[in-house]
Order: sequence, then C-alpha cells, then structure tokens
Amino acid sequence: MMKNIFTILMIMLVSAPGASAQEITPRPNHYETQAGTVNLPRTITITANDEFDDLIPDFVETAQKFSIHTQRKEENGFIRLSKNEALNNPEEYRIRIAPTGILIEAGSPNGCFYGLQSTLQLITGAGREGTLPLAVIQDKPRFGWRGVMVDESRHFIGKAEIMRLLDFMAMYKLNKFHWHLTDSQGWRIEIKKYPLLTTVGATGNFSDPEASAQFYTQEDIAEIVKYASDRFIEIIPEIDMPGHATAAVKAYPEFSGGGSEKYPHFTFHPGKEGTYTFLTGILREITTLFPSSFIHIGGDEVHFGNKQWHDMPEVRSLMKREGLEDLVEVEHYFLQRMADSVKVLGKTVIGWDEVVTAGLPANNTRVMWWRHDQPQLLEKALTMGYGTILCPRIPLYFDFVQHESHTSGRKWDGAFAPIESVYEFPSLRLTGGVSFCSPHVMGIQANVWTEVIHSKERFQFMVFPRIAALAEAAWSNDAVKDFRHFDRRMEKMTDLYRKSGIAFFDYRNPGVSPEIMGPEK
Repeated sequence: MMKNIFTILMIMLVSAPGASAQEITPRPNHYETQAGTVNLPRTITITANDEFDDLIPDFVETAQKFSIHTQRKEENGFIRLSKNEALNNPEEYRIRIAPTGILIEAGSPNGCFYGLQSTLQLITGAGREGTLPLAVIQDKPRFGWRGVMVDESRHFIGKAEIMRLLDFMAMYKLNKFHWHLTDSQGWRIEIKKYPLLTTVGATGNFSDPEASAQFYTQEDIAEIVKYASDRFIEIIPEIDMPGHATAAVKAYPEFSGGGSEKYPHFTFHPGKEGTYTFLTGILREITTLFPSSFIHIGGDEVHFGNKQWHDMPEVRSLMKREGLEDLVEVEHYFLQRMADSVKVLGKTVIGWDEVVTAGLPANNTRVMWWRHDQPQLLEKALTMGYGTILCPRIPLYFDFVQHESHTSGRKWDGAFAPIESVYEFPSLRLTGGVSFCSPHVMGIQANVWTEVIHSKERFQFMVFPRIAALAEAAWSNDAVKDFRHFDRRMEKMTDLYRKSGIAFFDYRNPGVSPEIMGPEK
C-alpha cells in the first residue's frame, strides 16, 4: 500500500548521501542528537508487532528496488515497530536510533506509518551501508487537520494526477483530501439513482461548455478512496448547495431555483419538497462511497443567483408558512434541512464560512473560513464553538499567483500567495486581532480552485512546491519552523520533483522557471 510513497522518498534521498533527521520534511518537532553513530547493515531487517505488521511488505518490496536489502524478521530486526500506548495522539511517533538499530514506536498504525516515512528518509539519505547519528525524534502534528482541496468541476484533473497528489500528501504527512466534485461547470461523480447527472451534468468545463462528459464512476471513487485510506488520508466529498448548482439542474431542470443574468440556473429550488428528496438521495449514495465522517455541502455565494426566488410561488408559500422574512432566511432554512439530512445519514456537515450565520448546531457542524478579508466571521465561528478549518484566500488559495512576475492566475487587491507566506501561516498577524490559538481551530488547508488551471502541468506548477510549505506549516510548531532551513531542504526537494516529472515552479530560480500559463481568458 505504501509502495509509491516509499518510491518517492527513495528517489529523493538515495542520490543525496549524508541526509540527517534534520532534513526530514515536514521538520520534526523534537530532534535530539546523541553521541555516536550506528552503521547500517548490508541487509536491513524489520520486525513488527501484530498491529503494525501490515506496514512491512511494501516497505521491504520498495526498499529492495533501490538495492537496499531489506527483509522481514520474526524478532529483533534492525528496525523494530512497536506499539507504545503512552503515545496517545494517533499520529504521534517516536524514533530511537541506537547502536543496536532503530526503534519506531507509536500508539496506532498511522503514527507508525509517519514514523516509517521519516525513517526511510534517514536510511536512504545515509546510503547503502552508511551511518546514522544516534538520535531521538519525538514527533506529532501541530494540527489534526492538514488538508488539500481540489476542485474538479471547473477543469477535470483525473485519477492518475489525483493519485500522484495523494502520494505526495502522504509523504508530507497531510491527512485530509477535500474533493470538490460538483459546481456550476460540471458534475463529476456518478450517482446511480440520477444518471443524468453524469450523462448531461458532467459535460462542459470552465474553458469549453461543450466539452465531452468527464466524471468518476463509483468504481473509480472506490479505488481512489482505498488508495487514500492506505496512506492514512481521509477523503471528504463536497456536494455544493444551494448555489453552484448549474450542472445539476442542467440535468434535472425541475429542481432549478433560477439564478441571475450572470449566473443563470445557479441555485436549487428551496420551495419544492422534491428538491430535498433529490439531494438527500444523492447524499445517501455519497455516504456509501465515502467512509469519511464528514460531508461538505458548500453553502457559499448563494446571493450570486437567488434573485428569482422572489418570483416563485413555492418560495413565497414557504416563506409564509415558515415565517421567513427574506431570502437569506430562505437560504438558512435550506441549509438547516440539508444539515439535518446529513446528520440522519450519520455524518457531520461542513460548510464554507457563510454557514456561520445559518443557525446550524455547533456540535454537528464544521466551518471552513475562506474569506481572509472578513476576520469577523472567523471570530464569530470560534466564539460560537464551531470547529474551524483555516483556508483563507490569502495565502492558502493555490490558484493565486505565487510570484510577482506571474500574470496567469488570481490576485486579491494586488495580494497573492508566495511560498514564504504559505510557510509562515498561521503565524502571520491577522487583521482584526483574531487569535489562531483557539481550541476550536482544527487545522489548515490549501484550496486548489481550477478556473485558471486546465492541464496537469498547470496543476503541478501551482501546487508544487507550495504543498511542501503547507505541510510544514500544518505539522511543525512555530518553535522549529525556520524558512531559511526549509529553503535549504527545498534544493533536494526540487531534485525530487524533476526526477518525478513534476512541472513545478522553482521559486529559488524564478528567472529560469518560466510560468506555465492557465487557460486563455
């Protein structure tokens, strides 16, 4: 299950002898060197207790491909995987490099998995039959939510590229993949109950409204979900509502709530009972496809296209019956009903920061704060007790340009998202003085919207190497973060990208790293 991740690590480090624990990305939160070294044996043996035994086979297989002779041993291996109940954070691990070998301890398989990621960097960095300094690494993440979102509605990325992204996420110890599968430009997931969602709704993209249908079958979804799970990555699906619904209502126009001149057929119809049945049926299939405890229902930018609700008799009847004073209250009514459906399906709802004012229960709702220019919404979410993921446009929207010389991509009043600002978040001071230290802050996430990303090369260019900075910002505490140290490690990381065929932006040499342009406007 870990073969591709280990392959990435091997490529990165086997050509760079002398790597030490201080070269690990993301940087460990505690690393203590001790006097002495240990020689790596010609054959590296590995032993595990029963709970961690499943992690061994791919480790052995991949290590041997790189001429690192490795084999399972029943007991007293050079590498020993051991359960330690005292390490009670499920992602925590401890590595002890002693004269007799390497002990990896963890309280759960995912902690041991992360320990193996770091250990492989040590071994491959030392080279065959090299030496390692004796050391102790005690490590656990700063944030429990370390995420990446990819929008596949505007432009379809495809299974191979998503799996490659998951490989790098695992290497970087990122653990949440938020999958934006539906929006106005295309519906990208098969729903058996409503086949027109893909035969009709999946046609078109942001660049070409007439493009052939592109979507994931349910078999594709199952394959990718397992691939992610094997790498201890949770996939959180997003089915956007009540706005951003154009692709869905193109397929099923009876559920259209209209729109505006700029955003026609933008919303679902909040006054028709059939709308709620339709969407609940979709979410029921989504629940069977994704074992995640979360379903994201969007809830953003509804005002772009809800003006026609005024003229719909069913909406007027709903407002009278429920005592709703305006269209915002209609929107909130819709969100409350769909949040109830999510809860009945045994899931926790996530929404964009617009849902903070919708009256959803804090104990079954999580909020993604994306509007960096509205810190008051973040403060309100935290004050009300909503678990909150930080993903502000500045600096965590990876469709924003990353260098002052770039012309393809987005900016916000001239601001963009260079790698330095990604790395420093969330240490950056926030306008309004809102604290990021609230216990309700679950973590951080980068969002890759694809209006300006239409090819795999452009996708890679916008993601790499900012994803490495994101990983260290999410995992490493402020006390060990140092951009100069990170920058030195990026020299090795960019070698990895080259060998992996990644079309990355070399921020260290922008003059010789030409911008890969987005689609023509």
